[in-house]
Amino acid sequence: MWEMAEPKSVEFEVEFIQGSAEKIPMDDGGADSIVVTYTLCSVPNTIETLKDMRRVLKPGGELIFCEHGAAPDEKVRKWQDRLNPIWSKMAGGCNLNRSIPTLLEQGGFKVRTLDSMYLPVWKPAAFNYWGTAV
Repeated sequence: MWEMAEPKSVEFEVEFIQGSAEKIPMDDGGADSIVVTYTLCSVPNTIETLKDMRRVLKPGGELIFCEHGAAPDEKVRKWQDRLNPIWSKMAGGCNLNRSIPTLLEQGGFKVRTLDSMYLPVWKPAAFNYWGTAV
């Protein structure tokens, strides 16, 4: 994954930091912003991870997120709950049914902007949330 992540040609500085999501190896308030994409579905300790992201953000720093999770439709959500134990084992710990807005709030963030929709793929894995939180 590290080789795939190496920037090929970008016009801004990129710093890769190797470490655990639950214990980010950065000083308190050391980040202007954090971008998290399709990660909160699979980290084992989601709340602890979000609290540590909040710790490393500067005051007023922004979390920019794009994640899949619990669908608003009851029928789809029931399928997510049924399939999740098997899916999680087959998909590297990915969970279909996590409520991203709720997790963000439990992690100490205030959601500033939030959009959501189904992507045009298999519905149990297709509901996406994206936005910003502080």
